[in-house]
Amino acid sequence: MGKIGIIGGSGLYEMEVLKDKKYVDIETPFGSPSDKFITARINSKEVVFLARHGQGHRILPSELNFKANIFGMKLLGVERILSVSAVGSLKKEIKPGDIVIPDQFFDHTKFRPSTFFGKGIVCHSSLADPICMESANIIFNATQKVGAKVHKGGVYICIEGPHFSSRAESNVYRSWGMDIIGMTNFNEAKLAREAEMCYVTIALSTDYDCWYEEEENVTADSVLEIIKKNVTMAKKIVVKSIEMIPDKRQCSCINAIENAIITDPKVIPDKIKKDLNLLIGKYIR
Repeated sequence: MGKIGIIGGSGLYEMEVLKDKKYVDIETPFGSPSDKFITARINSKEVVFLARHGQGHRILPSELNFKANIFGMKLLGVERILSVSAVGSLKKEIKPGDIVIPDQFFDHTKFRPSTFFGKGIVCHSSLADPICMESANIIFNATQKVGAKVHKGGVYICIEGPHFSSRAESNVYRSWGMDIIGMTNFNEAKLAREAEMCYVTIALSTDYDCWYEEEENVTADSVLEIIKKNVTMAKKIVVKSIEMIPDKRQCSCINAIENAIITDPKVIPDKIKKDLNLLIGKYIR
């Protein structure tokens, strides 16, 4: 069984339930990850934990080295990633404190590299279904079991940040049919797909962005207050999900880029082959 990765978002910087912890400092061909990885066990299963924004929350969403974070997970033997993320709600029925397991993303970022490929190799991976639905179903069921109010499915719009939305932006996103809003997860999902890892988001609703005029406008203080409550529930969801995850994957994530690399192997630069061997080695020698 491969390891299970946990990416902790705002407020989730470590988990007390982790046993036999070891801190692992990794350098990747893409630079340094957000922080040291923590390898550990939750019950009998091996996990790898990473604080997305670093300990102490010191890295902006637009400053995150997504490629190093995901590549580092792959180097450590991770097969599935559970990504915990604070989000704003764009629907009245998704209340602050609720959990959402989105099944779609919309990328509204502007400046972020979100592919391992380029510089001599082209890969067109499919993102029609960007979330691993096998994992998403497990996490949804686990969330119900721990007693959280959970919404299955929905569209996560990923914005650049670090600012919260203007009221005009928030209302436009609602008119587009978006359900929740965040600043990080689609970039992770794209890279996890290229790395043939299962990826699922556990979205913690903290606020109504600023569209819902009956509620106070979103502020960092109000978000942090809800996050404290949500993080306690998120830890329970992660532990229950890991308990329910089977030893072997049955999803298409396993061979996600098998037919997606279209570059003639003879013209791929040797350095790129070496740097990406972890991802492409089973397809290109």
